[in-house]
Amino acid sequence: MEITVYISSFIIGVVLGGAVVFFFRRMAVNRLIRAAERKAARMMMETRAEVKEVSEKAREDAEKIKTSAETEHRERRAELQRQESRLQSKTENTDRRQEALVQREKTLANREKSLETTLAQLDEAKDKQVKQLELISGMSSAEAKNTLLERMDTEIQEEASRRLHEWEIKLKADSDLKAQEILAQVIQRSASEIVSETTVVSVPLPSDEMKGRLIGREGRNIRALEQATGVDLIVDDTPEAVTLSSFDPVRREVARNALTKLILDGRIHPARIEEVVQKAEEETEAEIISAGEKAAYDVSVHGLRPELIKLLGRLKYRTSYGQNVLRHSIEVAYLSEMIASELGANTTIAKKAGLLHDIGKAVDREVEGTHAAIGADLVRQWEKSPEVVEGIAQHHFETGDVSFWGFVVAAADAVSSARPGARRESMENYLKRLNALEDIANSFSGVDKSYAIQAGREIRILVKPEEIDDLGGMRLARDIVKKIEEGLDYPGQIKVTVLRETRAIDFAK
Repeated sequence: MEITVYISSFIIGVVLGGAVVFFFRRMAVNRLIRAAERKAARMMMETRAEVKEVSEKAREDAEKIKTSAETEHRERRAELQRQESRLQSKTENTDRRQEALVQREKTLANREKSLETTLAQLDEAKDKQVKQLELISGMSSAEAKNTLLERMDTEIQEEASRRLHEWEIKLKADSDLKAQEILAQVIQRSASEIVSETTVVSVPLPSDEMKGRLIGREGRNIRALEQATGVDLIVDDTPEAVTLSSFDPVRREVARNALTKLILDGRIHPARIEEVVQKAEEETEAEIISAGEKAAYDVSVHGLRPELIKLLGRLKYRTSYGQNVLRHSIEVAYLSEMIASELGANTTIAKKAGLLHDIGKAVDREVEGTHAAIGADLVRQWEKSPEVVEGIAQHHFETGDVSFWGFVVAAADAVSSARPGARRESMENYLKRLNALEDIANSFSGVDKSYAIQAGREIRILVKPEEIDDLGGMRLARDIVKKIEEGLDYPGQIKVTVLRETRAIDFAK
């Protein structure tokens, strides 16, 4: 029973508790509902306000867009109106220009007609004037044209001569300056001695008694010596001396050595003479080879063949205008080297060509031809360098074309030969050259007087001013130079100066 009551009470308590919980939950739900309704109402009001604001803003934007569109429409319309006005103005201008062009064409056509008429009148007037001029001058138009052309040719020739003279002066000044600079450097670096030799040599004797012993019985000793050596033995009144004369320097040297040995030995007879002469020839041959080797060594030219060494040594006993040819060749080798060095060329080729340039003189008495051509042919047999052969063959400008090496060797040869004291000339040849210079100058028309001065290195010519003008004087100088170069042989160069003097004379009365 108690259990039943207990259960009933429990059930009632549970029911009452559930009712209370339900009541409170219901109240909570109602509060939530009311709060949600208030929030929804608030949100609705906010949404309406926002919608209203957006609507007003959209209305304002629409009005702005409408206003902007209307403004742009007005502007475009105005621009279209302006363009239409401009196009209309251009059309009017084009029409006016077209009308002006048409009018100008008409004016030009009228002018062309007028010009044609004027040209026809001018041609007619020109023909009349030409006929009148022909009548006045007594010449036809063709003759007048030829006269005018001849006068123009003369003026052109004078102008060409003047310009040619100016170019020659400028080129000569530039080339002379450069050449003087190079040659000055070369000459300053070279020092040579003055040499003078002749075709005769004197041999001293211990006493005049030796002259009789040299002559021998009936002259057999002197004949044996002359026959063995090919040299003339001159026994004259010169005290204690005899003279050997020969144009062959090698033979003269052999005879001198032999005669010196005979005088020292004292035994003089034909057999002894032949023996001593043979020994002297051998010694001279050795001396020739030694001289050639020494010359090559002195200028540092190596690799020469023995044949060239021997020919080079023979030049020791050869002279040219009193200048020893071997010493001259050594000097030319040095000068050629210095010139090539100044020009930046191969100094080895220049030295070799300079040393061998006169080697033809060693055999020029035995072979026909100039020593330059003979030397080139000799060197070509044993020397592989064509530049060396060119320098030897062309150093006297005997060939048609002259190469660089020909000019180098020619310049060195001229410097060595033309320096004061290097060579001597006989008085006869000197006078002949001076007379030949004056004869060449006097052979030209318009020349009044001519004078060869400065030992034949300059000729001054006085011309007649009424026959030769200034330009004619320039042409005369060139013509005389050409004739001198073609007809004379001379060392160095010859300066030609033409002088034209004009005098104005009047008298006060």
